[in-house]
Amino acid sequence: MWIMAFHLVLSVSGVYSVKSTKDCKLLSHSPLQQKVLERLEPLVGKNFTAEDKASNESYTYVFQLCGDAGGAPNAGVIQVDKKAQKTTVIGKYTHTQAIGGSDWVMLIYTNGEKYDAHCNKEERKAIIMISCDRNVKVSKLEVGLEEREKEENCFYLFELDTSSVCPVIESKLSTGSIISTGSIILIIGFSLLAVYLVGGFLYQRVIVGAKGVEQFPNYAFWVEFGNLAADGCDFVCRSRKREESPAYRGEATDNLQEEPEERDDQLLPM
Repeated sequence: MWIMAFHLVLSVSGVYSVKSTKDCKLLSHSPLQQKVLERLEPLVGKNFTAEDKASNESYTYVFQLCGDAGGAPNAGVIQVDKKAQKTTVIGKYTHTQAIGGSDWVMLIYTNGEKYDAHCNKEERKAIIMISCDRNVKVSKLEVGLEEREKEENCFYLFELDTSSVCPVIESKLSTGSIISTGSIILIIGFSLLAVYLVGGFLYQRVIVGAKGVEQFPNYAFWVEFGNLAADGCDFVCRSRKREESPAYRGEATDNLQEEPEERDDQLLPM
């Protein structure tokens, strides 16, 4: 109770607040870019760190999505020089661009601190390449490279893998909506059939006390139905014309034997 009240007070005072991708300020208002950012919602509020030991100087980089990286106000990516005890803002989330593909998102933070001697002293820029990896929720931040040997458009490149940007896998029941609907109907049908057979069997055996094939639910009906189906198939499928049975004309077969022929010669006088 006291912890909840403490968080509430901090939230109202502005010391503590819930972050979201809406805290990123896009350079140009674009619903498409906002949707790209929303794909990264699970990464909000987390600091990702990376060590760069490739150069003579050792730097630590901190990245946060739409939040203050390392506690630096408005900083999306910062560079920390531990030897010089200096923090440099590389890019701000208040100046954001978001570009997305089917399985990747490129996040660009601009308006960082200016270079001292490189890149014509332009403002620093951070590019975070976030790629799909279904095997990890979120990987460790990796330093790609720092491109600063140009006159302009210099940048820092970072790489991050996460399952958050992976495309949704469609149902494997079928490849099309029509086939998928048919598959669902078949599954429901087989499920109902299984319930009918198992439930009917238990009822016939436990309640009625049937034995043998009579345990099959509605055994008499299905036998009669089978006979009718066989007769119908025989009537439709056979090509040979069958003679109508005399029994259908109301005549018994026992009375159809030939009567002994009466010879007229017996009537003649001897």
